[in-house]
Amino acid sequence: MSAHRPSLQRYFLSGVITLLPLWLTVIVFRFVFVLLSDVSRPWITPLLARLAAQYPLTLGWMAAPWVQTALALVATLAAIIAVGVMAHRVLGQRLLRWFEAVVHRIPLANLIYGAVRKLIDILQTQPEGAQRVVLIDFPHRDMKAVGFVTRVLREEGNERELAAVYVPTTPNPTSGYLEVVPVENLTPTDWTVDQAMSFIISGGAVSPDSVPFTRRADRTP
Repeated sequence: MSAHRPSLQRYFLSGVITLLPLWLTVIVFRFVFVLLSDVSRPWITPLLARLAAQYPLTLGWMAAPWVQTALALVATLAAIIAVGVMAHRVLGQRLLRWFEAVVHRIPLANLIYGAVRKLIDILQTQPEGAQRVVLIDFPHRDMKAVGFVTRVLREEGNERELAAVYVPTTPNPTSGYLEVVPVENLTPTDWTVDQAMSFIISGGAVSPDSVPFTRRADRTP
């Protein structure tokens, strides 16, 4: 009996490794599915329940929880697409400016919205004096962390350039920390923001074939 134990253990580990990507995909998809459906659920659920009660023979199926969740998801996706379409129209841009003006009058919301809006705008443009996606020495010189240059500053008292670098965490890039690093200590990359995000979210599994680990100034001829 003992001779079969290593085989069973090996098969079990192989099964776990094989199913792990699928399992993580289901977890992420379920999280996004529930998150998006919850946005429209407060008004979709009462509406569908009212229709099911008024027309039980033809629309009674709308009272099923899975139907309400699916339609709430569709409603949220439709609203997001509609906002995207409106953002490219003059009327939509006017409504967006009006909404931003209202948010800026709310004490705490204006700080959060303004900071997030500015960060998104910054990541969509190329900074002056540095690449957007860089590597910084962290926690020491022989280890690197991926970061995004959000701004290039000047050191007080001289003209030394300093970069404000946002370093996101894995696998949730919405959390992270801010580092102020001399520009000459940055290791520039030719990665796009999308490539860097894929690298961070996947824990390094999705990455280019080569990484510019050593700074040009430190390379020996």
